[in-house]
Amino acid sequence: MKIDVCFSPALYPFYSSGNSKIAVIVDVFRASTTICKALMEGASAIFPVASLEKAEELKSRGYFVGAERNVEKCDFADAGNSPFDYYSEKVKGKEIVFTTTNGTRAIELAAAENEVIIGAFCNISAVSDFCRNARKDVLVICAGWNNLFSLEDTLFAGLLVHRLKCSGNFETSGDSAVAALVLWQQAEPDIKTFLHQSEHAKRLFTHHLEKDFDFCLAQDTLPMVPFYDKSSQKILF
Repeated sequence: MKIDVCFSPALYPFYSSGNSKIAVIVDVFRASTTICKALMEGASAIFPVASLEKAEELKSRGYFVGAERNVEKCDFADAGNSPFDYYSEKVKGKEIVFTTTNGTRAIELAAAENEVIIGAFCNISAVSDFCRNARKDVLVICAGWNNLFSLEDTLFAGLLVHRLKCSGNFETSGDSAVAALVLWQQAEPDIKTFLHQSEHAKRLFTHHLEKDFDFCLAQDTLPMVPFYDKSSQKILF
């Protein structure tokens, strides 16, 4: 099997081959981490929507809404994009409408022809095991920031490339997978210090979200693999 990395949703059309793959959507800071946290805390489903207008409409119909733009919680929403906004007393048994600056768009793009799962450092081992057992080609799609390259998502991709290559059943499919692996190998000794130079980390720090930064980089704290169910258009576990 092969693994490749798409550095931005804007590049996804160049990776669309018509052959179904495992598409691992990653938005480390913070959508994919927060999706895992909400489901682990007992949310029944995550309903990703791309637009604020759709999220606000569903809010008016009684849905619990998590909505964020440019790091900040939207005024009309029940929660934002911090994993700490989602705890069992607040979300257990609820279906959450969820829209963020970057992550939800990547899910919509990939779902047309791929089996979509959600990845982050918090569930890296579970995602690695899933990909190995599925025995299909894997494409990591980095949510990035407004279609631009992001360090944190690429480091996750590099770690997944490393783990799948070490299994002996995968090889890299393109230069982007090789580049992600090289970046991971450089950052691995001290990933937090390495990511202090990233643009998105600086955004989090500007908003005093250092706790989110630490939580999103901890490995295997949420051992689950959320998947996108095409029939319901929801993320389930």
